Amino acid sequence: MTTNELKKAFFEAYGKEAEKVYFSPGRVNLIGEHTDYNGGYVFPCALSFGTYLLIAKNDNKVLHFKSLNMPEVTELQLDQLSTPLPKNHWVNYPLGCIAQFIKRGHKLEQGYDILIWGNVPAGAGLSSSAALEVVTAYAFNELLGTGYDRTELAKIGQLSEHEFAGVNCGIMDQFASAWGKKDHAIFLNCDTLEFQHVPVKLEGIKVVISNTHSPHKLDSGAYNDRVAQCQLALKQLRAVRPELKNLAELTEAEFEKIENAITDPVAHRRARHVVGEVQRTTDAVKALQDGDIEKFGRLMCASHVSLRDDYEVTGLHLDTLAEEAWKISGVIGSRMTGGGFGGCTVSLVRDEAIEEFKQKVGKAYEEKTGIHPDFYVAEISDGAREIK
Repeated sequence: MTTNELKKAFFEAYGKEAEKVYFSPGRVNLIGEHTDYNGGYVFPCALSFGTYLLIAKNDNKVLHFKSLNMPEVTELQLDQLSTPLPKNHWVNYPLGCIAQFIKRGHKLEQGYDILIWGNVPAGAGLSSSAALEVVTAYAFNELLGTGYDRTELAKIGQLSEHEFAGVNCGIMDQFASAWGKKDHAIFLNCDTLEFQHVPVKLEGIKVVISNTHSPHKLDSGAYNDRVAQCQLALKQLRAVRPELKNLAELTEAEFEKIENAITDPVAHRRARHVVGEVQRTTDAVKALQDGDIEKFGRLMCASHVSLRDDYEVTGLHLDTLAEEAWKISGVIGSRMTGGGFGGCTVSLVRDEAIEEFKQKVGKAYEEKTGIHPDFYVAEISDGAREIK
């Protein structure tokens, strides 16, 4: 939908003009998966599709939440903004952000009418939830005049997910949505939150996102299980390295020396993935900076193998898309992206091979799964902002 169409929809919903329009993007992670909550490096970029929030004050001392993606309208009194709604309610994502402002001492004295619309495919692993959180945090940061920087807005979104959606996510998704920059990816240290924008110069190559249409559910428990398994590995490693703060601090050589301290075989595999993925991410960013796109692609493929074998978050749908992509000569690299358990792959594909990629990967995937995939040629976009 265009901005004018969204403004018209707001007027139809509330009988008044929207006072402000905000946007925050989804993201795709080029490499560095399940490292963020382990204090490691990630390399995401913001996308051109995301979530829009239109808002106007009202005189009723209530907040109205309406989404063009959902049928119901939710009305909350100003004294109801610190309590989560029932599990899986979509309003928990923006509500959790507003609750963070209240927790920081910023009271809402004013009611608001809010309209949400997003064009991030839901359940695709492209961070529709983070886009919704960050656009809410960005909007209320401006409306309340709280003056938080983009890093703090990302933290507000992350805490919303922890406390209101029940997902123990890392900071990457919200950070990428807040700090995205056109034609750049973000090399982020998730422990210190130090980062740099790295130009993504892909001459004759496109970023292609392939949607399994097998939606992932981060709150299904499997994601939180992985977090717990990594914490167990860290706890056991601390028996021999008491000063260890995060799994991601270990080099591969250091891990090999002490890995026998992890007695749980599942936790051991999880830790091995994290340590290797941090190294792959660092190597991949250097390869991109050096113009060695072939090496970047090989590291993407190695990332998928580790996520498949050691972290066990891929499954039939993601494996089929990645493995079919690897068969095509014009594909530089392909891997799952996001939390896993469904969602999307991200591939670097030469321009002349894109149609072959769509045809052959799509045909093989449909034959194996019975599902027709969708493909998006991605544009790398700016982060959260007001739409004038």
